[in-house]
Amino acid sequence: METITREHDARQRTAAMRPRSAVADLRSDTVTRPTPRMLAAMMAARTGDDVFGDDPTVLALQDRLAEMLGFEAALFLPTGTMSNLCALMAHCERGDEVLVGQKAHTYKYEAGGAAVLGSIQPQPLEQEADGSIALERIAGAVKPDDPHFARTRLLALENTFAGQVMPQDYVRAATRLARDLGLASHLDGARLFNAACAQGLRAIEIACHFDSLSVCLSKGLGTPAGSVLVGSAGLIARAHRIRKMLGGGMRQAGILAAAGLYALEHHVDRLKEDHARAATLAHALRSLGGLRVVQATNMVWVEAGDDPQRDTRLLDQLVAQLLASGVEVLDRRPLRLVTHLDIGDEQLAVVLDAIAVVASDCRI
Repeated sequence: METITREHDARQRTAAMRPRSAVADLRSDTVTRPTPRMLAAMMAARTGDDVFGDDPTVLALQDRLAEMLGFEAALFLPTGTMSNLCALMAHCERGDEVLVGQKAHTYKYEAGGAAVLGSIQPQPLEQEADGSIALERIAGAVKPDDPHFARTRLLALENTFAGQVMPQDYVRAATRLARDLGLASHLDGARLFNAACAQGLRAIEIACHFDSLSVCLSKGLGTPAGSVLVGSAGLIARAHRIRKMLGGGMRQAGILAAAGLYALEHHVDRLKEDHARAATLAHALRSLGGLRVVQATNMVWVEAGDDPQRDTRLLDQLVAQLLASGVEVLDRRPLRLVTHLDIGDEQLAVVLDAIAVVASDCRI
């Protein structure tokens, strides 16, 4: 109850300090608006009825991502949460178990859907800072073939995790271990293209190690909605049925799929701009002193340093100044600031000016 109250109070403080119109929004990369050219592509989209399987633009998007990521088939879904849930339910039967990080999105932030709707038992495991799970923990968590235990069927990983990139050596080792243990592997790759960009890789070089993968179109790629699940033809056929069961079938969804096709063509290479602006933002925040600042791809994490009382006041001052300057942030700890398609140099300058005001006050 105390945690819920703190979250409510944080939202109330944020709302009270928020200006009438935001100049920049650093809450998440989900807040982007479609660009004029993306909107034009959406308006021009050829549509059918995707529940009947005849929306040509949805089919084109699915084919494009399946080919791009090296899979047999793909399925367009309204959200990443539904995409992950369809994947877990397609891999597992009732009473089966998935090994997953204790802070992973599929475990912590998707309302327990796998357990509630799929009767799948999650086995949460401790994670490292980059989201990886020690190989010995994975191996030690697999249950023996005994009627007393849930059947361990799946390893679920996340990349990026809180903006952190999972090293390729680990990805190869973990998925190889899963296969050796008789497990399938699924990647929550909501920000897959951020991970690939940060490592100078093609997305397929990460995707090829997994049996299924969910990629979000409405985060770094800047579409209004939608995620795509890729996998074998058999797995996607099962996921298709599950999508219908969950109410995820959409009709003239080509309007949304057209935004995804546009984003794959125009918004992948530019992710490096988001990462560069996040690095600039992190450098400015470090000038305040006292705060712990970590930049990971397009995210900057800020928390109190060695003097919690003093540094918490500094962090509160920073949040107040950002909000007063028209910069939207979520007043949570640690503070997360996210760069994205709608944060250009002009918006970044407003953020940097607000930080400079706080830095000046600190020197007085």
